[in-house]
Amino acid sequence: MTFDERRRFAVALIGLVRVSTDKQKTQRQHDALDPICLKVIEEKASGKLATADRPDLLTALSYIRESDLLTVQEVDRLGRNLLEGLIVLNDLFQQGIGVKVLEGIAAGEHTERSFILDLALALAEDRRRDIVRKTRNGLETARRQGKVGGRRPVVDDDKRAAILDRRRRGESIRTIAAGVKVSVGVVHKTLAAAAEGNPTDQPPTL
Repeated sequence: MTFDERRRFAVALIGLVRVSTDKQKTQRQHDALDPICLKVIEEKASGKLATADRPDLLTALSYIRESDLLTVQEVDRLGRNLLEGLIVLNDLFQQGIGVKVLEGIAAGEHTERSFILDLALALAEDRRRDIVRKTRNGLETARRQGKVGGRRPVVDDDKRAAILDRRRRGESIRTIAAGVKVSVGVVHKTLAAAAEGNPTDQPPTL
């Protein structure tokens, strides 16, 4: 069925997925919206607040006709914070565009501002602040304990042993990198670190 053919139905849901760096969260939004929406638009995070300054959101709105609903998984997907969410909701309602929220305390259809919408946005912002605070506290605790936060190292014990063993057998840096499936720079750093721990090791060369 084509888009125009599906348009014959009385009411359509137009989905908005807010893209973040966390792809799993993006997929979760698609899982909720794709099965029920006539069209789903992805919006990349933007520093702009007003609806008119968000081209992806405007694209989603271009598919909406009278009685259709802009649909989001949770109301905070309309904006990154309380202010942005409120501005977008005001813009939409002034244009006569209703919003359908699938999950959270604001789940349901909305055509005007309400206490529950404001509360949902405020709680979402507070939740994000709490996550940021806990993350920072966790990293600070790790530093005090001599641990380093962040991504797991590219080279684990097995890869490090393989790099050192291949180097002892006289393999070049590039051959080692290809064999262990790491970058040339990682091989250099691994060998340099090993040389610092054992002064008899030779500095790595290409």
